[in-house]
Amino acid sequence: MSTVHIKINDIPLEVEEGTSILQAARSINIYIPTLCYLSLHIVHEHKINASCRVCVVEIKGRRNLAPSCSTKCTEGMEIYTNTQRVIRARRTVIELLLSDHPAECATCEKNLKCQLQKIAAKMNIREIPYMGEYSKPNEYIKSEALKRDKAKCILCGNCVEVCSKVQDCNVLTFSHRGFKTFVGPAFDVNLDESKCVACGQCVNVCPTGALSQTSAINEVWEVLHNPSKHVVVQVAPAVRVALGEEFGYGLGTAITGKMVTALRILGFQKVFDTNFGADLTIMEESNELINRLKEGKNLPLITSCCPGWISFIESEYPSFLSLPSTCKSPHEMFGAIAKSYYAKSASLDPKDIVVVSIMPCLAKKKEAKREQLQNDGYQNVDYVLTTRDLANMIKEIGIDIDALENGTFDNPLGESTGAADIFGVSGGVLEAALRNAILTLEGKCKDVDFMAVRGYEGFKEASVKINGKEIKVAAVNGLKNARKIMEMIKNGTCPYQAIEVMACPGGCINGGGQPFHQRKMSNTIIGKRMEGLYMQDMSKKARISSLNPYIQKLYKEFLIKPGSEVAHKYLHTYFKKRETVIK
Repeated sequence: MSTVHIKINDIPLEVEEGTSILQAARSINIYIPTLCYLSLHIVHEHKINASCRVCVVEIKGRRNLAPSCSTKCTEGMEIYTNTQRVIRARRTVIELLLSDHPAECATCEKNLKCQLQKIAAKMNIREIPYMGEYSKPNEYIKSEALKRDKAKCILCGNCVEVCSKVQDCNVLTFSHRGFKTFVGPAFDVNLDESKCVACGQCVNVCPTGALSQTSAINEVWEVLHNPSKHVVVQVAPAVRVALGEEFGYGLGTAITGKMVTALRILGFQKVFDTNFGADLTIMEESNELINRLKEGKNLPLITSCCPGWISFIESEYPSFLSLPSTCKSPHEMFGAIAKSYYAKSASLDPKDIVVVSIMPCLAKKKEAKREQLQNDGYQNVDYVLTTRDLANMIKEIGIDIDALENGTFDNPLGESTGAADIFGVSGGVLEAALRNAILTLEGKCKDVDFMAVRGYEGFKEASVKINGKEIKVAAVNGLKNARKIMEMIKNGTCPYQAIEVMACPGGCINGGGQPFHQRKMSNTIIGKRMEGLYMQDMSKKARISSLNPYIQKLYKEFLIKPGSEVAHKYLHTYFKKRETVIK
């Protein structure tokens, strides 16, 4: 790779040809504000919007200021990021944006994490010289998982970019022109009426509070203070390596024990682990894979634990709904067992049990309301809170996380293996299923680490030998890659027998309900959280789901065996074509 020599604020620098001025400046810790810039490592063909113009710089010899995010470095270029002309231009842009922005910072979900707010504070903007009519109405338009406030939208295009280029859903777009421009689904229909899968990636990249999540915090507080209810909580694996970021812990730091103690202080009668449900999912899913391989029918088996992915295939590829595993997602399996097996063993009436799921995902909020996910007249999961929701509840009652002792999950639904921990990363579900399938068929599984399906690459594949037969597997993340897989299946060119699909880039660790970050989707954030979960896996004595003693006890006392009639009643579901207004 050839290089070019430049100067930034008179500092000599050598960078690779093709490097943007913004990237070059960041490499030597020179701050340039951005609003519309996305570090999308997963989209190599990503086209820079350069729409906000907050990142402008001055280049010697050029008449106009240049957007640093989309301007490439050339040999001999002399760049200035802090001249009076540059600062004045940036201030004007921010002042104009603020003049058309509701002053609701104190009650906004993005308060203190809003990029517009941060830049205004850094630039010491205390007055707005431009006043007049607001361009958009200040009203929330809700779906089951997301909220949209047009008034807070600064038209940066981040949500449009991630929805089209990363997720290939193309739900969000710019509508109208000039003063009437806004971002939303075509014809401005509600998100629930569109092909939106509620992955929440648009929320993650929104620099303001124009897109946010719905929240059930108030409802959960209400049931926690209802003495007639037995409220239990379960926590997904990706939550424990991200929650700490809300309290100043380093990226990927697992604060599992402190989290458990905090949940007890919040008032939950029992604190369980979704990892138990993940081990249960693997028992059923690996059994399903083994049966399909033996029969040579209905292949490839595609994982079904990601509700964003399920919504995608239900609306985009309904003719292939026989391919996903019929297994419920781990937290839904847990809910079904909590209101049946656990209720009986604890002498509780299922109608008095409230199951709350702490998830890294917004799509789980929508999933919990599916009519297919209920048993004996009770919805499997009652409320879904995100990692951000849990952090807000902890802060609300003044819990000092640092001062907490490490608690442990309650049993019988709190014990898990390392295979369950890696459900939160792309490739983890597939790896866990392979571990169990090999142990089941061969009686041993010496090497439980399948490195080929690890990492945050969007498309990973491997060949695995099971019981003397070689099978090809793949793990994809990001719905754009899911579409590639489905097109291969549609065209008859798919070589895989088992496929894992996760809607969010990198997996659940980068879900729409995880803590906000300025860099949005940087490799560092995803990588550190990923490392945290693999460390949890390595620390477990048992790393294969069928070796979980409480899973063995559950089958012995209630489910009989994987794939039994009882197991199908409580642990399996079905999918159906999803009708939307916009086809």
